[in-house]
Amino acid sequence: MILEGKMLGNRYEIIEKVGNGGMATVYRAEDKVLKRNVAVKVLKDEFTTDEEFIKRFEIEAQSAARLTHPNIVSIYDVGSEDNLYYIVMELIRGKTLKEIIVEERGPLPWKWSVNVAIQIASALEMAHKNNIIHRDIKPHNIIITEDGIAKVTDFGIAKAVSNSTITAFGTTIGSVHYFSPEHARGGYTDAKSDLYSLGVVMYEMVTGRVPFDADTPVSVALKHMQEEPEEPIELNPNLPSAVNRIIMKALKKDTTLRYQSATDMLADLRQALKNPNGDFVDDRDYDVTAKTQKINTDLYGNIEDENNKRNEKQDNKFVAFIKRHKVLSSFIGLVLLFAIALGGTLAYLNITNPPEVELPEVVGMSREEAKKTVEDLKLIFEVSSEEFNKEVPEGYVISQDPTYIADYNVKEGSTVKVVISKGQEKTTVPKVVGMTRQEAEDALEEANLKAEVIEETSRTVEEGYVISQEVEAESEAYAGDTIKIHVSKGTGIRQVTVENVVGQTEANARTTLEGQGLKVTVTYVDATTDNGKVTKQSVTAGTTVDEGTTVTLTVNKVAETKNVSVIINLKQITGGYTEDEEDETTSRTVNISVNGETRTGVNKNETAYSAISLSGKDGESLEITVTITDPKTGSQIYRSSKTVTLGSQDSVTFN
Repeated sequence: MILEGKMLGNRYEIIEKVGNGGMATVYRAEDKVLKRNVAVKVLKDEFTTDEEFIKRFEIEAQSAARLTHPNIVSIYDVGSEDNLYYIVMELIRGKTLKEIIVEERGPLPWKWSVNVAIQIASALEMAHKNNIIHRDIKPHNIIITEDGIAKVTDFGIAKAVSNSTITAFGTTIGSVHYFSPEHARGGYTDAKSDLYSLGVVMYEMVTGRVPFDADTPVSVALKHMQEEPEEPIELNPNLPSAVNRIIMKALKKDTTLRYQSATDMLADLRQALKNPNGDFVDDRDYDVTAKTQKINTDLYGNIEDENNKRNEKQDNKFVAFIKRHKVLSSFIGLVLLFAIALGGTLAYLNITNPPEVELPEVVGMSREEAKKTVEDLKLIFEVSSEEFNKEVPEGYVISQDPTYIADYNVKEGSTVKVVISKGQEKTTVPKVVGMTRQEAEDALEEANLKAEVIEETSRTVEEGYVISQEVEAESEAYAGDTIKIHVSKGTGIRQVTVENVVGQTEANARTTLEGQGLKVTVTYVDATTDNGKVTKQSVTAGTTVDEGTTVTLTVNKVAETKNVSVIINLKQITGGYTEDEEDETTSRTVNISVNGETRTGVNKNETAYSAISLSGKDGESLEITVTITDPKTGSQIYRSSKTVTLGSQDSVTFN
């Protein structure tokens, strides 16, 4: 289907296709309301026929839209129209991390890789704190912007896929090369699964290849579950030991031995930049069973001793009763034995296979109504957290886990966790313009607001100080809102200390200054010595200026002497004489003046060519006038003037 030119939601005009993935096609579009370019991800046709998937897709996308973080691609809107299901996202200019890895064809610099991993882990930390697991972390879902910022995309969508029966015509959605072992076997996935996938991404960045590869996805999945990867330091000996240990800890198959949170992994990654070969990564293999037994012994040993003593006293009383009432005791014993056997069987059946009930939808209900609805179905109601929400009234359910799906059943006794709204909390936006970045972030945090820092160059504001804020100071905002602040990163222009070039030739001086990133202009002055040498520079040597500043050089120019030959064809001028006529009557007086000044006067026979050489400065203009006088009569019989430029011609002829 051709979507270019189509308007979605009466708001987003599709301009062009910019990408194509396994489950969606990405277009660049214009948001007609906010007058900005956005990315619109449209689900492919094969995914729109599964109603269960569509419901999950919309729910998870809306959940992910709550995430606001500089390393997460923002989701602006979710919608459907004419059987088209789409997500409107932040438009990012850059390349995927996978494209960068493929282009490099080998290991990426380890510091660059760790910095990218820190940004990804920071994004995961935010998502995990909001109970959102990505489930498809891979280089294809990480965009590196033109400014070098890592942006993680497709949050929450992988969960919709993993809970659906869709298999994309037999091909696995996502990439098994980055699956955790529990994901590969179809087991329970959580935050630690995302950290395993991040470990695979780091492995690929620093070695240029994934830890496990094979001919089929099944074979790759089996390797994730059964084999240990070759340590990345063996493939890249330049890799620092601490970075190697971080990657190997993230790739532990036992989830209890992996990083337990993105926060923990972030701490080690940041430490690795400071101390790349330090011994700070806790990657020991613990004997979990032995530890558990010890804890159980320490915790329950004393209690068991006390219970044994108490039970011994009760047993003594019970024996005495049986001795006094033998027949009654036998009858009671049979009844109890039957009841225990029957009750045990029923209890066992009920515990091992409790009945199922349909999962209720409680989002939007009041807390009391939701609790009653859940507990009436013999489910456990649990408030996992309370948070401010500007869209959901106070005391009402914002979200639930498991997420509601029509006709989806759960076992009796299952827990339904809900997030309850604390209503709208308002706050006043402080003025942070002129503060340092840290002061501004602290001021916003104190006002229950979050700061999103946008760095930009400035010629007027010192580096590290706030240039502007996108929400006006003293205006009202909701607590938890993100306020974008623009922070100066300096002029952004390299500073240059101008070198001394006085006394150098023009060519050498130009090479020196242009090599510093400066621009050069030249002014020439007439001189009699030091031809072509620099006598002055407009910016004093030692001065620090912006790269690209223009420096004017004053250069001596000594004019060269040039000659011009003045040729006079007397015979042609006077006419009528032959070469053998050398009578005095053929003599003529020839006068030559230059720029009005008489240079020479000669008598020449008309049969000869009169020639004289004139000289002057290169480029000088000479007006040459030739007059010929008849000596018999004294009258002027010829006069002609011509202008020549010395250096541009070698001779001038009068005829």
